[in-house]
Amino acid sequence: MSLQCGIVGLPNVGKSTLFNCLSSAKAQAANFPFCTIEPNVGVITVPDERLTQLTELVHPAKVVPATVEIVDIAGLVKGASKGEGLGNKFLANIRETDAILHVLRCFDDGNVTHVDGSVDPVRDKEVVDTELQLKDLETVESQLKKVEKQAQTGGDKDAKVLVGILKRYQEVLLQGKSARTVELSKEEEPLARNLFLLTTKPVLYVCNVDEASAVSGNQYTEAVKAAIKDEHADMLVVAAAMEADIAELESYDERKEFLESAGLKESGVVRLIRSAYSLLGLQTYFTAGAPEVHAWTFRKGMKAPQCAGIIHTDFEKGFIRAEVIKFEDFMHYGSEAACREAGKINIEGKDYICQDGDMMNFRFNV
Repeated sequence: MSLQCGIVGLPNVGKSTLFNCLSSAKAQAANFPFCTIEPNVGVITVPDERLTQLTELVHPAKVVPATVEIVDIAGLVKGASKGEGLGNKFLANIRETDAILHVLRCFDDGNVTHVDGSVDPVRDKEVVDTELQLKDLETVESQLKKVEKQAQTGGDKDAKVLVGILKRYQEVLLQGKSARTVELSKEEEPLARNLFLLTTKPVLYVCNVDEASAVSGNQYTEAVKAAIKDEHADMLVVAAAMEADIAELESYDERKEFLESAGLKESGVVRLIRSAYSLLGLQTYFTAGAPEVHAWTFRKGMKAPQCAGIIHTDFEKGFIRAEVIKFEDFMHYGSEAACREAGKINIEGKDYICQDGDMMNFRFNV
């Protein structure tokens, strides 16, 4: 599924360093602003212990993990909404992404230049938020003029609903809040989605800390936590410089030893990839056999025929039924045949909503 998370933030906060750790597509990482100009795209493998367990059980000829796309976008500065710096390019690139990983500098280091001369992640967050909000306000007010005319001159029910949505967005944006803070009904969500606002995108704040703060955070991360408490957003603490060191280690045992010495169970990169996958609303179902164990990515809430169509469009067109085994049952009984004998295969129809971790076998006829 071609959904993307965009890594954004002010210049020089560690975006490209994180991207380099995440992806084999190496972005330039240097101690000066605007190091990244063209967006770098990396296809990242999603760590999933269930895939490892299936592989050990089935011993397939091939293993295909789930992936997620990460985009490293140029740093933003004040005035971006009016075209300052690389503002127009930044805003255009972020509009094309489906979710935002907002990197904030939460460490002191006199050797690393800060674009505003001092470390203050809450201020940095507000700079980016303000520019995105100003651009959204411009979009909302432009749309409002058009839609109000449609609502007044015709009997367009959707136009009347959309006017209400736009006015609520306008109100929160004028208050310096992001559009994602507006609660929407199920009827309103599709209409709002078509506005393609920047601040309705789901966001994860990534606090880039020093190694000493990798486990428990610091005063900067506490300030960020307080600043986002009323947003529909989560926060993750990652030490990008330490992750870069881990990425240079060749063996699994070396990486494990490094993490244990730092008091960590797993790397920040692993947690970040999982968080990005979840932020996009993605889940995984599996197919498993001797030729291949495959992790298939689907959007949360998708029904069985749609999930079948991810493998091949014919599967969706000719969908008959889905045979579903829960992952835990498959691991317990050891094979599809054993699950069938134990009565652990559920036969599901077109309305079945696929669940994360389902083992799927689709029946179809075209």
